[in-house]
Formats: sequence, structure tokens, C-alpha cells
Amino acid sequence: MAGVSLHKVRKVYGDSTAVEETSLEIVEGELLALLGPSGCGKTTTLRMIAGFVVPTSGSVRIGDRDVTAVPVHKRNVGMVFQGYALFPHLTVAQNIAFGLKLHGWDKGRLQQRVNEMLSLARLETYAERYPKALSGGQQQRVAIARAIAIQPEVLLLDEPLSALDAQLRSQMRAQIRELQRQAGITSVFVTHDQEEAMAIADRIGVMNLGRLEQLGSAQDLYQRPASRFVATFIGKCNLIEGKSNGPGEFVTTDGHRLQVPEGSASHDATVVSFRPENAWLSAQPDGTANALPVTLKASVYLGPSVEHEVITGGGSRLTISAPARADTSHWLPGQALFAQWRVDDGLCLA
Repeated sequence: MAGVSLHKVRKVYGDSTAVEETSLEIVEGELLALLGPSGCGKTTTLRMIAGFVVPTSGSVRIGDRDVTAVPVHKRNVGMVFQGYALFPHLTVAQNIAFGLKLHGWDKGRLQQRVNEMLSLARLETYAERYPKALSGGQQQRVAIARAIAIQPEVLLLDEPLSALDAQLRSQMRAQIRELQRQAGITSVFVTHDQEEAMAIADRIGVMNLGRLEQLGSAQDLYQRPASRFVATFIGKCNLIEGKSNGPGEFVTTDGHRLQVPEGSASHDATVVSFRPENAWLSAQPDGTANALPVTLKASVYLGPSVEHEVITGGGSRLTISAPARADTSHWLPGQALFAQWRVDDGLCLA
């Protein structure tokens, strides 16, 4: 087990930059998720750690070794691919044993390790089955067990749940987290699914257009996003256009003055953001919070909550979420109301 360090790593293909200069420290034993939309550079970053892609500049270290120029087979990393990549002509036990044979394990030690992996992945009763006789979740557990079997210093997972249906993905992410914790292996998990990343990772690195936008815990990213992109990519977020008007104040495009936390209104701020669940609707301002005139467009009942869609005078569409049991149900489409939120629940972002 070892940590991973990327120092000013950059990857360029011709005239296209896949990954901008990025530095990143992955702590020994943690599970880090790289999260972002397609084409943001997360898989390229993972493949540079694995050795499938050589950085244009910068360095990659695993533990105390500089592995920037070290080939894949000498890096001691385990890789789990999006499509599992199991050998169809080999049984579950034989798939798990494959890497051990390549590493020259003797027969007795190899069989013991295979048995350990079958137990860890809860696959004991499937040892003699072939991949075609397994469900998607079972195949994924085989792929993970095979990757862990060789005792890699780092485990790399490239969107390993994307081929599964929503219910099975939810089950599998918990199992992956359990396997990773039991094995104690430093792991990097690539995904475009924010819920998946928040459920499975110790920390999340959000990537966009080849840049690492923000790195932190799920709570950090949700409550204190560093940019407009992070705010809108992690959960639902309302954005109101305008500009900073000095310390603690923001002016919307239609001239309304809003209070913001002291120090958050930098000179380049262009939006105020707040989460739907941190706001409420009222017929009149109550004087305790920001109050912005809005018009109710529609209300949608979602079981636990009701989501109100409103529009400001400046044309910003906002979502206000209220618990269904506490919702004021007499609001009607077209009604003039006020969207309110506490000052500390808002952020100014560039």
C-alpha cells in the first residue's frame, strides 16, 4: 500500500490539451474519486497513474518511487476496467489466479490467495463458474478480486459501475467500498456520477475541461463549492446573475441588492448561489433573510418534498424545495411571491 503523488502533470495530444497542469496528493489507504463530465480529463489522469498514458510533462510517484517512465507491468497497480475484461474461457477462480501466475506465485501460495479473494468478494460458491453464468454485479466483484489479488500498491477503477442498472450500481458501490476498506489499498475511482462519488469516496476531485476545479470531501464540495461549475455539478444549485458591490453586498442584473457572507463577494463574482433546500417562499419578506421578488411558474410533488419553480424579474429560474408535510400548498402558478434564504446560506461565485 502506498500513496500517489502527481506533480504538475500535463497531457497534450497534438493541439488538444487533455489534462492541464495538475498536482495532486492521494493519501495512503484513501479512496479518491475523480468526478466530471465526459472529456474532462479524469480517465486520462487515471491512465497516467496506471502507466497506459505517458505525461507530456510533470511526474507521477507511487510511494517513494518515481514511476513516470515505468511501464504498466512494473508499477504494481491493479486495474478494474469499465467492461470488466474477464477471460470468458476461464472460471472465476482461474480469472482471479491469472495475475498471480504472471507474477510467479507458487501453486500453494497462489491457491491460498485465490481462496482469500473468493471469501473477501463473497464468491466462494461461484469459484467454478464461467463469466457468462454470472450477473453483472458478480462479474464486477470478480474483476475487483482479480485486481486486488496481486496485492497492488494502488487500485484504479475506471467507471466500473457504468454498465449496471441503477439498483445494482447502488448495491455495488457499497460492496466496492467494503472491499477497498478491508484490503486497505489506496484507490482511485473515476466516475461521471456525482451521487456515486459522494457515496463511495473519502475525497472527491472535480474535473472540468482538463482542470482540477476543486478537491475535498463531499460535504466541502456541496456546502462550499469553489466555482460555478462545481456548484451546479454537485447537486442542484440556484444561480442569480449580477455583480459584487463591495464587501457583503451583491446586486442582481435587475437591480436588487442582496446580502452575502462577509468576504465572499470578490470583485470578479458574477453569481450568487444557494441550494434549493435552504430557501423558502413567502407572501411578504419577514426581515430575517434575503428576499427576492419572484413569480411562481409551477409546483411538483415528489413525495418527500415539493419543488417550486420560480422566475425572478431578471429572468433567473430558481428551484425552491420544501418538505411536503410542511409545504404551504395554497401557492398558485402566476402568483407574485418572495424567495428567501439566510445570508450565510448564499455564496458569491465567479
